[in-house]
Amino acid sequence: MAERRKVREEEIILAKHLISLGGLDPQSYQLEEMVDDYENAVMGSINFTPPEKAEYEGDIVRVIYKDIDDLPVIITLTKNVNNEILDMDFWKKDFSKLQRYPTPETVAIFDQDMI
Repeated sequence: MAERRKVREEEIILAKHLISLGGLDPQSYQLEEMVDDYENAVMGSINFTPPEKAEYEGDIVRVIYKDIDDLPVIITLTKNVNNEILDMDFWKKDFSKLQRYPTPETVAIFDQDMI
C-alpha cells in the first residue's frame, strides 16, 4: 500500500451515504482521517483501516455508478471484524481511471442485471 493520506471530504460524504444505504447509522461509525489508496489511486478505492485492524468481516453495501465515460463502476463498502469501516472498493468495468468521483445522488443499489 501507498503512504497514508488525509481522507477527502467527497470520500467521507460518499462513505456515510453508503453506510446509510446499507441500513446502518452513519453516526455509529467513526471514519479514519488517514487512508490508503489502492491501485495507485486509479479507480478510487481506499482503505480506512490500519493494517493491524484490516481483517475483513463482510460487505455493508454494494452500489453502481456510471462514470462520465458511461462505464459502470461497482463500489463496495466493507467492514472489519471489529465492525469498523474497512474499505470502499471501486471496480470499473474496463479497469480504467475513474474520471469523476461519484456523489450520493449518482449511485444506486447494485443489482447484477445492471451490467
